[in-house]
Amino acid sequence: MKSFRPYLIGFGIAVLLTIAAIRAMVWLRAHPEHDPTARFELAQPQGWATRRKLLALAQEDAACFAAFDRAGAGYERRAPMGEGMCRASQRMILTGNALVPTLAPASAAPGCAVTAAMALWTRDVVQPLAQKYFGQEVAKLENLGSYNCRKIAGRQAQSEHSTANAIDISAFVFADGTRVSLINDWDQGDRRSEFLHAVRDGSCDLFSTVLSPDYNRAHADHLHLDMALRTAGWSVCR
Repeated sequence: MKSFRPYLIGFGIAVLLTIAAIRAMVWLRAHPEHDPTARFELAQPQGWATRRKLLALAQEDAACFAAFDRAGAGYERRAPMGEGMCRASQRMILTGNALVPTLAPASAAPGCAVTAAMALWTRDVVQPLAQKYFGQEVAKLENLGSYNCRKIAGRQAQSEHSTANAIDISAFVFADGTRVSLINDWDQGDRRSEFLHAVRDGSCDLFSTVLSPDYNRAHADHLHLDMALRTAGWSVCR
């Protein structure tokens, strides 16, 4: 009997591991936002796998637009622009829905993955902070554009703007017309400044890159948000 004890212990451990694995699978099925193999849905809450899924959408045009179709979100898909490293195939403009505040100028057409991230950003970061600091919603996002075939300033690497995989937000305009801008309000030390810093910090769980006026002078007037795909999935938030 003594000789069977190691086998019984091993069997017991195997059973416990199997039960744990089954419970983990059941839990993941109930919480797809944490499951990297589950497809992305705009209505899902943020989870451990959300940014990973958004990064995947930046490489998968059909899957990204399908997520907006399943959500019943109105949008116009813009024709691809550019060639090679400046090929932008995911450009889109949201229409007739409240996923993202109105963009100004409205001609900005960020890529699908960036737009998906902005939808979650609006829901989970921007509007809750707008209510916290100003008691109202953001109605408009002033921006400096999305598509621009160029290098990163001062570097040889291609900018994510080259594929419309980025957008620069310069100001937030609230329902009552109050305007909070990066260039004027970032360092004021009041609730406008606190709101902008809180938005920056809250953006870091969704976007691959978040660059603010704290980063360098080139970003003194805007928040740069993008879905850059990097080795090992590391992100930048400054």
